[in-house]
Amino acid sequence: MYLVKYLIMIVLFIPSVYAENIENGIKDSVVKIYTVATVPNYLEPWNVSTSRSSGSGSIIEGNIILTNAHVVANHTFIEVRRYGQRKRYRAKVLSVSHQADLAMLEVEDAHFFKGAKPLGFGILPQIQQKITVYGFPTGGDTLSVTTGIVSRIEHTRYVHSGERFLAIQVDAAINPGNSGGPALSDGRIVGVVMQQRRQSQNIGYLVPMDIIKHFIEDMKDGKYDGFPDIGVVTQRLESPALKKMYHLDDNQTGQLIINKLYNCGSDDDFEVGDVLTAIDGHKIEDDGTVEFRHHEYTSYKYYQDLHQIGEEVVLDVLRGKVKRKVHLKLAHKGDDFLLVKTMRYDSMPRYFIFGGYVFSPLTSNLLSSTRSQLLTLRAMSRKWPTKEKQDVVLVVKVLAADFNRGDHGLRMWMIEKVNGKAFKTFDEFYKKILQSKGEFVRLEDTDGAMIAIDRQKALAAQERILKRYHIQKDKSIDLIP
Repeated sequence: MYLVKYLIMIVLFIPSVYAENIENGIKDSVVKIYTVATVPNYLEPWNVSTSRSSGSGSIIEGNIILTNAHVVANHTFIEVRRYGQRKRYRAKVLSVSHQADLAMLEVEDAHFFKGAKPLGFGILPQIQQKITVYGFPTGGDTLSVTTGIVSRIEHTRYVHSGERFLAIQVDAAINPGNSGGPALSDGRIVGVVMQQRRQSQNIGYLVPMDIIKHFIEDMKDGKYDGFPDIGVVTQRLESPALKKMYHLDDNQTGQLIINKLYNCGSDDDFEVGDVLTAIDGHKIEDDGTVEFRHHEYTSYKYYQDLHQIGEEVVLDVLRGKVKRKVHLKLAHKGDDFLLVKTMRYDSMPRYFIFGGYVFSPLTSNLLSSTRSQLLTLRAMSRKWPTKEKQDVVLVVKVLAADFNRGDHGLRMWMIEKVNGKAFKTFDEFYKKILQSKGEFVRLEDTDGAMIAIDRQKALAAQERILKRYHIQKDKSIDLIP
């Protein structure tokens, strides 16, 4: 009888030891990341500040650390430390996708990886599947482990880039510092911790494996291309009158093309008024979703996002009453079709100072840096470029001098013309200012309101103004020959 009890104890003990070894192996591959960053000031684009932050990451195949892009954005110095160790090692960014909020780091010192077993990848989890989140959130310095379940999978806006991709919603506790840490199920990574929803309880989001694998595959040639976009704006077709107008019966569904964006393709591919009915053979519903798993729906762009740039997507299009198949080569990112680009990192703002007037293109970073409620500028951020207009240029502010009196209070003033002529880009605007020959440089907004700059006085005062405001350069480095 004693022998039977002893054998039972051994049988129960072995699985617990095995599970503990797996858990310890996972912990050994979790990393704390320390970042020193240089943060640009978009309202004073010649200025920067320094910040310190920390995040989490995990060791994957190839001695690579997988984390979030926002953990290392604008970095100047990165260190990493493994769970169970106290020594920090220098690290550098190997590749980054600010679009999908993912980054890969490398550590040159091989001792950092000694004894670490890379974490493997799983697949997109099921709703209510249990997950475990590892990381180094605020509130302590040691590893934190929390558990929860998958509560929702659908397209969500990624805060870091402002773009929408598939995301996993979980109810596990996620806090600042958890960012970049792995979320595991059955010992394999199913997502990377990305963000939490403020003013809510236990709602966090993970970058799912579909997006992670796309990023890793994209970087195999050493160059980041990004996630493609077909370059059209679509509208829901839930209105019975609209469906009838565009020759759809009750059994047909799709999305109405209401705008074809600049440079998106030839007229043979799409026309305004066409209806997208399927993507890669997957039916597009009237609300713009596709069924990606049984009874689970998300944006039809899910199947667009699975492709790499340069690949071909197959679209079913209804033009009038004629059904067509469009084989479209994906050549652009979504950002290529925006007049005001999405958030930028790891670079300084573009700017030019002339006579105390500070000029800069309108960017998402600039909009997020100001509390300005100028509806016109907010509206511009939702517009698309055209052949005639590919940048919005602003007078961000005016550095006060005697000859620019009357304009000292100007802020975020949008420029439409220079000396009566429109311009396409910030570079073209810059050249028009430099090439001005008249007594005055005349700037106009869309309403015809005007700024007049005395050109000779502006040139004479340029160095004096820069010195007075402690500005080293009157233009961003990209404009310096």
